[in-house]
Parts: sequence; C-alpha cells; structure tokens
Amino acid sequence: MYRTLLACFAFSVLPMKGLAQSESGISESVRGTTSSDWTMPRTEYGHPDFQGTWLFGSTTPFQRRMDLGMKQTFTEEEAIEIERMMQTRLERADVPLESDRGAPEVGARIGQEADDTFLAHWRKPELVKINGEYRTSVIVDPPNGRLPKREGFKDFTAKRKALGLGDTDGPEGQPLSGRCIMFGSAVPSLTPIMMNPNLMIVQTQNYVMIMTEMINDARIIRLDDEPFDNGVRNWMGDSVGKWEGDTLVVRSKNFRPEQSSMRSVVLSKDFELEERYTLVGDDEILYAFTFVDLQAYTQPVTGERILSRNSPDDRVYEFACHEGNYSLSGILAGARQQERAEELQK
Repeated sequence: MYRTLLACFAFSVLPMKGLAQSESGISESVRGTTSSDWTMPRTEYGHPDFQGTWLFGSTTPFQRRMDLGMKQTFTEEEAIEIERMMQTRLERADVPLESDRGAPEVGARIGQEADDTFLAHWRKPELVKINGEYRTSVIVDPPNGRLPKREGFKDFTAKRKALGLGDTDGPEGQPLSGRCIMFGSAVPSLTPIMMNPNLMIVQTQNYVMIMTEMINDARIIRLDDEPFDNGVRNWMGDSVGKWEGDTLVVRSKNFRPEQSSMRSVVLSKDFELEERYTLVGDDEILYAFTFVDLQAYTQPVTGERILSRNSPDDRVYEFACHEGNYSLSGILAGARQQERAEELQK
C-alpha cells in the first residue's frame, strides 16, 4: 500500500509574492531538518534520488482546528498529550464489540466505522516535526491555517445544483472516487488522506512519475519542458518540472473543474499548483506546495509536510476499484425507479 510523492506545479502567472513567501518558508525548514553529516543519494544523472515508495499520510490535519486560532505549533508537552490520546483511541477501537448490542435506530447514518477503525492502525500515533516544530496544520499560510474560501464561489458541483441537477441525474453527479476515475482533489497526494496514502516515485533523465496507490493514479511530469498550449484540461492537470538546486519544482495547471472537492480543496478552471520536493534525509522528503485560484480563494495557499519512506518490503499494490463500474448503472436506474414511484403517488 504505497503512494508516490510527486510535486507538480504549473504556475505561469502566479503572484510572485505568494511564491516568494513559500520559498522562504521551505528553505528554513530544509535547513532545520537536514543533518550536516548526511550525504544525499543521487541518480546517475546527478539529481537527488527520490525513487521508492513513500507514505504521504499525516496525523497533522490539513486545516487548523478553529479553536486554535493563530496557534501555529504545539509545545512538547501538548504533543505528548496528543499522541497519548491517539494511542488511547487505537486501543479503544481494538475492544471487541458486544455481541448482544442492539440494532441502529431507524434512519440512523451507517458509515464506514469498521473500515476507519481498521485503517487507523497503519498510522503511528505520533506527530512528525518540521523544522523542529510540531505543526498544528499542514497549511502555514494564511497564518490561521485555514483555506481562505471566496464567498459566493460556485464550483463544478455547485453549478450543477444551481441548474437543478441532482446527484443522480447523470453520472457527472457522482463523486470521481465512486466512479473510479481518480481520488483526491487536484493531485491525489496534495492533501494527507487516511486510506492507502502510499505512492511510488520513478525517475529518468527527462521525466518523473508519481503513482499513488489509490486509485493507481500516475502523474507523468515532464522535466525542463513548457506547459501544453492545446486548451485540453487533464485529470491532475498538465505538469512540468525543473530542478532548482536539489529541489524538484513541479508546476501544474489546466485541471479539470470536476476535480473540485468540497471536502478538501475546491477549485475552478484557474487553479494552478506549485509543488517543491526536497530530500532532507534517506527516509524523508520535505513536501511543500502553493496553489493559487483567485476565483475560489482570496489569496494563495501554502503548506508543507514530511513524506516518509516506506519499508523496502512494502509495495504499491493494484487498487482494483470497481464501485463505479458495477454500481453506477444501478444508482441511476434506482433513481429513475424512485421518480416513477413518486409520480404514481401524485
């Protein structure tokens, strides 16, 4: 269960102020993370060697909790208490369920609690430091650690609803993950997820490939190239990369608007992303990003976190996603049947 860490950013016209802030913060983190006696592994082409499988999950939330306000870091004591609570939750989840428990109440929501309990155990109950700090959120700018959503913005899904189209009025109303097209928003590894947050990185002289395990989404990043100017919008955008010293900088644009996700990152057709990958140890990549979309957000958003190398025995396996293949026709047919039943009751 592995995923590939790829940094893809396509900024042809991004505000330089936002990028300058990002670059400054990243360089400080690198200086604070890299050991002075460490020798960076390199490919036969002389570039840092990112190849392998990596974990892009994180116990640090993407957005900061509202009650933390402008608090950007936890103290050592607070971090220890948070880790203790995470361990307690894991232990509580291990307790067997009572065999004589009652049925759920009528109309109660049945979620994926069993899956969530199982999946939680691959995450170690510990916080990872960046530049010697326990961060309260992946997002570092805006300073409040929150997405600065622009009021009144309507993404792809909201526009469909404004036209009177519901979730079952066509396949476009169903989520991309349910249709087995792709998982996540913009690029799969942009936000830390709970399920299968593994990726594989492969490098050649002219390309970097990052493949996330779920749902086998492969990003092919062209090095030292220009963005395509063909008007075609792609899943995960059009990504080009270059080396700035020992940092891989990936810039991506021309994303499909269907990739907007109200549960993570909303986006418009103007969404552009810059990712920066810096190897800071044999087993750690400092992953930093800045994205700009002035239709959806009031300012650029910058964040960073650590990608951790998986064990050599860990592999990225096929993620055989079939939900959308088998159930989509049933979902739509069921909705039509329900409409006919409601019409007959009038």
